[in-house]
Amino acid sequence: MERWVNRVAVVTGASSGIGEAIAKDLVLAGVKVVALGRRLERLEKNHSELPDEAKKLFYPRKCDVTNKDDIRATFEWIEENLGGTDILVNNAGLHKPGNIVEMDLDDIDTVINTNLRGLIYCTQGAFRSMKARNFDGHIIHINSINGHKVPEILPGISTNVYTPTKYAVTATTEVMRKEFSNMLTKIKVTSISPGLVKTEIIPDELFDAVGCYLKPEDISQAVMFAISTPPHVQIHEMIVKPVGESF
Repeated sequence: MERWVNRVAVVTGASSGIGEAIAKDLVLAGVKVVALGRRLERLEKNHSELPDEAKKLFYPRKCDVTNKDDIRATFEWIEENLGGTDILVNNAGLHKPGNIVEMDLDDIDTVINTNLRGLIYCTQGAFRSMKARNFDGHIIHINSINGHKVPEILPGISTNVYTPTKYAVTATTEVMRKEFSNMLTKIKVTSISPGLVKTEIIPDELFDAVGCYLKPEDISQAVMFAISTPPHVQIHEMIVKPVGESF
């Protein structure tokens, strides 16, 4: 991790859950973190709970990843104030309940815009910074096992449009890997696909029914492992599941 000390990481969806855990672990490792989220008060609370030395490395910033103006302004602010983006963790994700054939169209748009378009918008911002500085950075996508298989979780529960967006993240990761190679860069891209993680976007009754799940900290440790690999090693895809998960 030494090569990342005092470098700049951007973490989307950092106000809670997996993003909160990733942002915390990065600053404790000496990385400057621009923590993005729509709930600035939650980001500021997370900041206040850090050790004093880590607080100096944590930059909370309100940003909606579905808003192109927010993304543009955020990456411009990072260039002007911190010198550029070295690591990007695309963690922001959303699930809405319902069947895909019956869901409100606005809900469908919100999920697609958050899970896929936001990921692409942020990656473009980070890539421009890395390319301009000729820096071999690292892009991390927090994907899902739903990006590899349509799960049958419980009767009556549909993953609806969430699963297609995660399949798209799997494909997008491969497209980006090939593009980075074709452009003769050594920028890494990694997709991390968790199984069931106890976060706010999943109803509690699902955890009660399934009985086995991961903690946000488990996925953060997967991120830390991926970025700690030497420059010639790229973790392209990592699937992390709790012991006993059957779907």
